[in-house]
Amino acid sequence: MNSPFTAGAPLQANDWRLIRLRAMFDCCKWDIQSEDHCVLADFPLFLEQDAWQLVAQMAEKLAHEALLAEKELLARPDLHSKLGLPRRIHKLFQSSNGSNPSNGVARVHRFDFHFTSEGWRISEVNSDVPGGFIEASGFAEIIAEHFPGYSPPANPACLYAQAIARATGERGLVGFVHATAHSDDRQVMEYLARGLRSRGMATVMLSPEHLRWESDIARVAGKFAAGEPAVLVRFFPGEWLCELRPDSIWTPWFVGSATPLSNPGSALLVQSKRFPLTWPELRSPLDAWRELLPATKCPSDVRDFSQGDWVLKPIFGRVGEDVAIAGVTEHRSFDAILRAARKHPDEWVAQRRFETAPLETERGPRYACLGIFTVDGRAAGAYGRVATKPLIDQEAQDAAVLVRR
Repeated sequence: MNSPFTAGAPLQANDWRLIRLRAMFDCCKWDIQSEDHCVLADFPLFLEQDAWQLVAQMAEKLAHEALLAEKELLARPDLHSKLGLPRRIHKLFQSSNGSNPSNGVARVHRFDFHFTSEGWRISEVNSDVPGGFIEASGFAEIIAEHFPGYSPPANPACLYAQAIARATGERGLVGFVHATAHSDDRQVMEYLARGLRSRGMATVMLSPEHLRWESDIARVAGKFAAGEPAVLVRFFPGEWLCELRPDSIWTPWFVGSATPLSNPGSALLVQSKRFPLTWPELRSPLDAWRELLPATKCPSDVRDFSQGDWVLKPIFGRVGEDVAIAGVTEHRSFDAILRAARKHPDEWVAQRRFETAPLETERGPRYACLGIFTVDGRAAGAYGRVATKPLIDQEAQDAAVLVRR
């Protein structure tokens, strides 16, 4: 099948040098270099309008179904054992039995689309703390200045800011909660916060430990700031939260928070790559998911991974970490991952492999992934990544996605 996107020409050296500087200083893209290569691609991915409209519609259907399934799963703790949730989170959901869920607003998803020999497929959803806002927003707009006739399909950071403002009335304090030891997390929070401050809103950067919950209301408890946030924006993975002590620091993210949360911890119910294992017992419509997500099994139900028909993934893995694909993953790493999955199958998932169509670029063949954002169920931009192999991992580059006007 013909690829729905093409690669633009690489930018001239002087232009690219200035773009890198603007990405760092204007867009907070501080981690621009990884070892000996730039994490940003110096060429864009072009999409035609009809291709963008198609993936946008599919993403909106997926988001609608995901939110319905999440709500149903909250009331079905009997299914949570299939999801491989951390033990403390599992016990918390069981004890609450679906009652008093935390207040979720400005809900964000990112669905990772790949164009394959069978058309569009998704590999996963990041419904918990999706990244890519900088690259899909400010960076893409900078790249578009050099390609007349093309523009980003939308600015997800701007649309996210609008959704947060709707939840706060544009006057409340917005807390940006993240892993403060990680500069790559801080850069995302700072970029999003700038968008809100430009609207005249107040923001504060926080760690989960900077909050105290009183009568289910979050309050900032630190020497550097005080107040009662009108909404909390989280970029701290849900499966990490339950490692914090005492429990009162993290449990309101999952159960009982009256402070609006984006996203609430219940997002993990769909984030788990074992989510498809619950489908036979769910009433929620999942037509788009069944069509676009490859068949998924527990690793213990797959006898042979050496033929390359199945991909092994950790259920809460990100950026391709510890993904095993026969013939793609280095042999020693593949064997180590397979042993781990055989020993602890509940922490892994097997996904039917698809063949991603390579994209010809002036830098050589590349394999592309489009991360389609949705904000409150509406398509909100695209995060592009390109890799030299059919696995999007930490070695992949971020690429601006532009649509023909």
